Formats: sequence, C-alpha cells, structure tokens
Amino acid sequence: MKKTIKFIKEIHENKEFIALHEPKFIGNEKNYLNECIDSTFVSSVGKYVDFFEERVASYVGAKYAIATSNGTSALHVALKLLDVNEKCEVITQALSFVATVNAISYCNASPIFLDVSKKTMGLSAKALEKFLSKKTYMDKSGNCVNKKTKKIIKACVPMHTFGHACEIDKIVQLCEQYHIEVIEDAAESLGSFYKKRHTGTFGKLGVFSFNGNKIITTGGGGMIVTDDENLAKRAKHLATTAKIPHKWEYNHDEVGFNYRMPNLNAALGVAQLENLENFLSKKRNLAFKYSQFFKNESISFVLEPKNARSNYWLQAVILKNKKQRDQFLEKTNSNGVMTRPIWKLLNSLDMYNDCQTDSLKNSKWFEKRVVNIPSSVIC
Repeated sequence: MKKTIKFIKEIHENKEFIALHEPKFIGNEKNYLNECIDSTFVSSVGKYVDFFEERVASYVGAKYAIATSNGTSALHVALKLLDVNEKCEVITQALSFVATVNAISYCNASPIFLDVSKKTMGLSAKALEKFLSKKTYMDKSGNCVNKKTKKIIKACVPMHTFGHACEIDKIVQLCEQYHIEVIEDAAESLGSFYKKRHTGTFGKLGVFSFNGNKIITTGGGGMIVTDDENLAKRAKHLATTAKIPHKWEYNHDEVGFNYRMPNLNAALGVAQLENLENFLSKKRNLAFKYSQFFKNESISFVLEPKNARSNYWLQAVILKNKKQRDQFLEKTNSNGVMTRPIWKLLNSLDMYNDCQTDSLKNSKWFEKRVVNIPSSVIC
C-alpha cells in the first residue's frame, strides 16, 4: 500500500493533498467570463449559450444540443420528452450515480434495475435481453409490458460508467425490438467513443454533465443531444419554463422548468471545450502510467472496453475483496490521497429498495471492490 501511495503522489507532483478530480482552467476562461460580464448578459440569454450548444453538437456528432442547468435536469427533460410518467417503467442499472434514478422518479415513473457487464461496468446487454425475453410481453398496441406489474416499459437509460462506453449498440438494437426508447446517460463520457461513434448519439437522446468534477466544467451544467428536430425544439421550450416567445407577454402552454444554462456557465464551457483534446490526451497518458504500475501489484486497473476509446474521466481500480478495498480507502485517505468507493447500488437506498431487479450479480461484485483514484488532468 505504501508503494501505491508513493507512486500516486509522485505522478501528481507530491502535493500535500491530492484531490480525486480537480478542474483545470488554462485557457480563455477568464477572458470569456469577463466579456460575458461586460455584456451584462449573464443569465440564460447570451451568445455563449448558443456557442456552447453548437460546439458540443458538432463535437459529438449530433444535429442538436440543448444546454441545461445540470446533467440531472437534462435527463429529467429527456424523459419528459418521451412522455415518461406514473404509468410507465424505465429500465436502468443499479450501479450508477443516484441522479440517474432520481430523474426517473421526478417523472413519477418506476425504475427497474438490471445488472451491468463485467466488461464495461455499464448496463449488460445480456441481462437486458434476458429480462425482456422472460419478464415482458408485447401488447396489441405494440407496447412492451412488464408481466409482473402490467406497466408499460417506456424507456431504457444505460450509463457509460466513469466514461467507459457500455454495450450501447446491442442495447439500442434490443430496445428497438421491444419498442423501448433509449436515453443515454452520457454524463461522465464527453470525449468517449464506441466503435468510432461518440457516446450519447446512439439513442433517441443523450445527456451530458459539466459539473465541477467532470472532464470539462461549466461549474454546473448539462446538455441534451439529439438528431430529432422536434424533440430538440420541445426540449428548449420545456427547459425555458414552456414560455411562448413574445416581445412582452408571459404566456406558458404547459408545465415547464427553469432549466436553461446561464450565459456565464456557457462562457466557461466554451473555453473549457477548446482544451478538451488536450485534457483527453493527458488523461490517457495518466491511465497508461497507472496501468503499467498496477501490472505488478495485487490490484487491477480498469482499462477501456473493447471497441471503445474512453475519456478515462475517473480512473478506477479493482481490489480483491471488500476487506482489501476498505484497507485501501483507509490508507490512501489517511495519507492525503483522496480515493472513493464506487456508488452503493441504487436499489439498496431506502427510497428505491422496493424496485424490481434481476440478480445484480456483477453489480454486487463491483460494489465491494471498485475504488476511484486521483484522476485530475496533470498540466
């Protein structure tokens, strides 16, 4: 353990405290922020919101992008766009950050938690196929219905864990067979590709996060991406309190949300995006150093899956068992090296412990063993 701590400290320049993931501001951030302040357009109207949307859409290869206040609000709106409601169920993974399932709950829909793949830590296509073939049926209207609850399964939300792409092409193919729409939780995976296609662009909609700990940050922010023009227009409408455009009148045609990203945040995002390729290169270099070091240790380093190019947002290791994991967490955190265990399974949280699940075999295995280690870009 001492050797591991020493190595981590050395590659992170022997700082007194090494954070898990710090933002880096090495470009035009101050220039764009000052320009934004001078313009007085610091709220949800301003040129940087448009710039940021256009540049994210172009980067990921989507036709449209809609900026929101955070990743959770982006996912909430995406679910609303597909008319997810209290009569519906949504398939997702138990091994994820709580925001994934919270957004489903905001729509009063019921989540179904399925297992993840050992190869990706993302939703398992095999588990999805097993559930759909054995636990559902298609009704006369072409809806996928849960045999147990008799509710329609409206959507599937796979998550690209730590920026590593899940088996998204297989998941989309399965969902198409069962008439289930896919919303990709790509919150952690800006800069990640699967089979040379950017994550977030396989499903009907994709969502990204620009929280302070993401690979690029807007302080707080999110983005919906889609190729569907009508969905894009309605996403912007819903995120702007469903206000009907008019020079002076305040008319709203449905319940909307105050979810638009402020111009200040977007200005920061535009500057950050200019350095994304630099950040990705340095993160891959850090991943290489970690992978070489851990080859000689009794700890496994998590590498990008087959056919994927990961952004390596949060670097992760897998310990032999929970005891070794807890020892690793104690030793590192007590010596100025910030490490964190993977999330508790979402079905184990009080508000979600009555939700339907499969065996979650792989999810439980990862929960006991996975730890994130310092992953900041080293400039």
